[in-house]
Amino acid sequence: MATAALLKKPVKLALVQLASGSDKTRNLTHARELVHTAAAGGANIVVLPECFNSPYGCDHFPTYAETLLPSPPSATQSPSFHALAAMAAETKTYLIGGSIPELDPSTKKYYNTSLTFSPAGKLVATHRKVHLFDIDIPGKIRFQESEILSPGNKISIVDLPEYGKIAVAICYDIRFPELAMVAARKGCFALVYPGAFNLTTGPLHWKLQGQARALDNQVYVALCSPARDMDAGYHAWGHSLVCDPMARVMVEAGEGEEVVYAELKNEGIEEARTGIPIYEQRRFDVYPDVSQGECRFEDAV
Repeated sequence: MATAALLKKPVKLALVQLASGSDKTRNLTHARELVHTAAAGGANIVVLPECFNSPYGCDHFPTYAETLLPSPPSATQSPSFHALAAMAAETKTYLIGGSIPELDPSTKKYYNTSLTFSPAGKLVATHRKVHLFDIDIPGKIRFQESEILSPGNKISIVDLPEYGKIAVAICYDIRFPELAMVAARKGCFALVYPGAFNLTTGPLHWKLQGQARALDNQVYVALCSPARDMDAGYHAWGHSLVCDPMARVMVEAGEGEEVVYAELKNEGIEEARTGIPIYEQRRFDVYPDVSQGECRFEDAV
């Protein structure tokens, strides 16, 4: 695979690790402040965490859910949609709006949904979390998103015309390498995952999953977590990070609120793919190429 055009020019990416409380209006205002901080730091792409506008938890999803369809929703139907659009336009950045709980009025189903906006404040992609966080580790944690949420059914590849393509997925989606493989083989230079790993899975697998997806696919991988709040009902791991295409951790946040930055360059992809040429060495005569199957993609907005 030719890689020269995957990332057309260097881009500075910022991960906004923030804590969200029960007041949605305050959460949106706080997010706006930190998105402006990220832009002032030179970011071209800004990423917010999973459920940035509300507490994370099955008990909270219905209370904080917003209606996004038909698009665009009114400000009453989705204050978060309009807040994100304004943040992107004000800062002239691509804004990956973490995720918010969504209610589809036509089906009455709830989703965990990520919205991406252009520097003009226009919606360019919507990703509904494909893999729901249903786990049960005895004595540690039990969490069943499927008790409230429904899964999305599309891979979300987003074209950023000045830079190239990225893929957006949410948290538990990162544990399924097929989704990442498809996105990378379709020409993405980065995989972006707003997520909220907890204090059990975080120390075990958060960084490992980011490095694994980068190693598998020789692309940049960004994970954006909420900040840790031990007074909240759900304790996020934090440690938002960016891995390069050689699986090196370029930057990693701590536990608290923080904005971290990484400069992404096509040379990083070239280094990985020239030195370790797995794109030329795959044996599709022995095993199938998952990117050539009947994959479902998010339609362009």
